[in-house]
Amino acid sequence: MPYTLLADAVLLLHFGVVLFVVGGLVLIVLGKRLGWRWVEGWWFRLAHLAAIGFVILQSWFGQICPLTTLESWLRVRGDSAAYGASFVEHWVQRLLYYEAPGWVFTAAYTAFGLLVVLAWWRFPPRRRD
Repeated sequence: MPYTLLADAVLLLHFGVVLFVVGGLVLIVLGKRLGWRWVEGWWFRLAHLAAIGFVILQSWFGQICPLTTLESWLRVRGDSAAYGASFVEHWVQRLLYYEAPGWVFTAAYTAFGLLVVLAWWRFPPRRRD
């Protein structure tokens, strides 16, 4: 029972990271247009860039996210089924009934990362003095 609860906690954490990466870009662009100064924050922007950068590097090196690995390990310990693919791939297939080879997800992560870099250039972060 505790393993299953811990696996669910890791799942929620992982979902939060995905939401931060995807929603962060939306907030940056929307926030700049609406004059939200906090979206220019150096640490917010650096954390956002680092998060997508980590995802891209993992993907390019063919590695599974450590959160996916941890959640799967906990699920197996709790007598549940582990993922057969990456976190995003698993949930996209499950929620959208869409199957694609791993390279499609690598390309999508890379394209999204390029959008984050473009947002960094177009809407640069500001350091507060």
